[in-house]
Amino acid sequence: MDQFNKDTYKRETLFQEFYHSCLGKIIILAAVVIILLIVGIITQPSQKQMFEESLNHVHQCLQDNDSTANDELDEVFNNIVRTFSTADTLLTKPETMAFYRKYNTMHVYDHTTYSTCYLYNTVHPQGVRIGIGIFGVVISTIDFTDLVLDVGPARGEFNEKLMPTPNVEESFGDNPHLVPYHYQGNPED
Repeated sequence: MDQFNKDTYKRETLFQEFYHSCLGKIIILAAVVIILLIVGIITQPSQKQMFEESLNHVHQCLQDNDSTANDELDEVFNNIVRTFSTADTLLTKPETMAFYRKYNTMHVYDHTTYSTCYLYNTVHPQGVRIGIGIFGVVISTIDFTDLVLDVGPARGEFNEKLMPTPNVEESFGDNPHLVPYHYQGNPED
């Protein structure tokens, strides 16, 4: 008969029992979330910082897209780089910045733990988010297609037809003289 060995089966400490219980894990997760919310509230960027950083991202977007048409992957990579760099505002063309200021408007909105910056123009009258500020960092989400830098008519005359009506007689020519064909049966029978 085997003897019960007390050294093999040690009793768990109170902390180990709490950590391995379902309620303990929920309380620990709730504590971590509350700590992150408090840190987020304390480090939320101010409206002035959000506006200046978002304008910096617009400067970088205008400089990056000066001569090349970028695709979505390039825009995502550029947004990551813009988040951690600063633009040289002297490299932005003054006339391009004047068009930007004429046709676009930026607004900053504060939320509980983060801030957002929206860009309003004629293409996006409901606004498009161009920046998120959280934990003291403003993350760029701007795309060059979000900006309006030129406004003009979509087409010339409003009553002008898009496709002119073709002249049927010139297109198809004269009708040929057709004689009806009547089947006479198989001539070899």
